[in-house]
This record gives sequence, structure tokens and C-alpha cells, in this order.
Amino acid sequence: MTWQEALMGASALLFTGAIVVVVIVQVAATWRARMSVSREDAYRRLVEQATAAQEETARQLAATTAELRSVQERTAALERVLKEVGDPWETPAAG
Repeated sequence: MTWQEALMGASALLFTGAIVVVVIVQVAATWRARMSVSREDAYRRLVEQATAAQEETARQLAATTAELRSVQERTAALERVLKEVGDPWETPAAG
């Protein structure tokens, strides 16, 4: 074997090694990109669920606030009626 043949063999090995390295790097990059897309989809679904839950909580809060306002109004009306009627257990003052 001559030094030219040895050089060509070594060059072929280096070239093949370089191609293998490039293929491995590209496969890894593709895999990382797919995983990134998967994580982004999962995050998007999580954000959609959180937004829906927040909207439902806001709706329930508005309903509860309206119900509380109604109870406060009825309680105030009942207090006014009780003040007008007076205390039924109270004995009249002797005079």
C-alpha cells in the first residue's frame, strides 16, 4: 500500500465520519424540534384550560356578587320593617 492509498483511505474514513456526525446532529435537532412543538402544544392546551377556568370563575363571582347584593337588599328591607313594627317582646313603658 502506498502513502497515496493510505491517504485516500484516511480521507474516506474522515469524510464518512463527518457525514455520520452531520446525520446524527440533524436527527437530534429534528427530535428536539418535535419535542419543542409537543411541549408548546401542551402549554397551549394548559393556557386554554386556565383561561376557561378563569372565565368560569369570573362568571361564578359575578353571579355570587349579584346574589349577595340581593340578600343585602332583602336584609335591609327586613331591618326597616322590623324597626317600623318594633320589638314584639318589648313591654310597653309604664307611664
